[in-house]
Amino acid sequence: MNDRKFILLDGKASSAAIKEELKIKTEALISSGTRPGLAVLLLGEDPASSVYVRSKEKSCKALGFHSVVQRWAAESSEEKILEQVEKWNSDDKIHGILVQLPLPKHINEEKVLLSISPDKDVDGFHPVNLGKLMLGIEAHQPCTPKGIVELLARYNIETSGKHCVVVGRSNIVGKPITNLMYQKSQHANCIVTICHSATSDLSYFTKQADILIAAIGRPEMIGSDMVKDGVVVIDVGINRVDDVSRERGYRLCGDVDFDSVSKKSSAITPVPGGVGPMTIAMLMQNTYESAMRFSKI
Repeated sequence: MNDRKFILLDGKASSAAIKEELKIKTEALISSGTRPGLAVLLLGEDPASSVYVRSKEKSCKALGFHSVVQRWAAESSEEKILEQVEKWNSDDKIHGILVQLPLPKHINEEKVLLSISPDKDVDGFHPVNLGKLMLGIEAHQPCTPKGIVELLARYNIETSGKHCVVVGRSNIVGKPITNLMYQKSQHANCIVTICHSATSDLSYFTKQADILIAAIGRPEMIGSDMVKDGVVVIDVGINRVDDVSRERGYRLCGDVDFDSVSKKSSAITPVPGGVGPMTIAMLMQNTYESAMRFSKI
C-alpha cells in the first residue's frame, strides 16, 4: 500500500465560505427589495429529517432569508399537503419549496413532488428540472450532486477526461451526479461509469476510477483493495454503526473505509464533515438563485 499524503476535501469549511459569499449577495438583493424565502414542510418526527430541517432553519436565519417551517403530524392527509404546496406556489414571498423526504407511506411522494412549481423546486427533484439537468439546460440541480461538483471545483480537482465511477443509482444522488459529471462543462466532462446492486464485480470498476463517488448506504463497503493509487474519493454515505467504545454507543461513518482508503487517495472527503454540509449550502444557493430570477434584476 502506498502511504501517501492526501488532501482532505473539507465540506464544512467550503460550506462556511459559500454561506459567507451568499450572505453578502443576499444583503444586496434585500436592499433591492427582494428577500429570499424558503418554505419547508416536515411530516412526523423522523430524527434525521428533524436535524436536517433545523440546519436549514439555522442557515436561513444566518443568511437573512425569510424562513417558513411547517411541522405536521405524520398522519396528515395528502390533500392537506397538496393544498399547502399550492399556497406556497402562489406566494410571492416564497422562492423555494421543500417537502422533506421520506414521506409517510400513505402519501404519494411522486404526486407531492410533481405539485411543486419547477421554478420553486430548490431540491431539484421535479422531472422538469431533472430533464433540464440531463440536457445541460440551466435549472435547479439536486443539492447533494451540485455540492459534490462545487467541492471538486473549490479544491481545483481536475475532472476533464477523467474516469468517474459512481456507486449507487438513487434519484437523489446516483443518477443526477452521473448526469452532471458527463456534461461538457467546466468541473465535469468526465467519462462516467455507474455501478449498482446488479454489478457482479464492483471492484473491477472501482479500481479504474480516477474519481470515485460512493453513494450506496453500506458502512465502509469500499476498502483499499478496491481503489487505485491517487484516486479522488467522494463519500456520500453517512451510516450509524454500533461502537461500545463511544459514550453515545455508536459512531458515524461513510460508505468508504476512510482509514485504509485515504492512504491510497490523492483527495478524500471525511464523514461527517464532507458532502453533508455542502448539501445545505447548495440548498441556500438554489434558493438565492430562485429569488434572483423572481426579482428580475
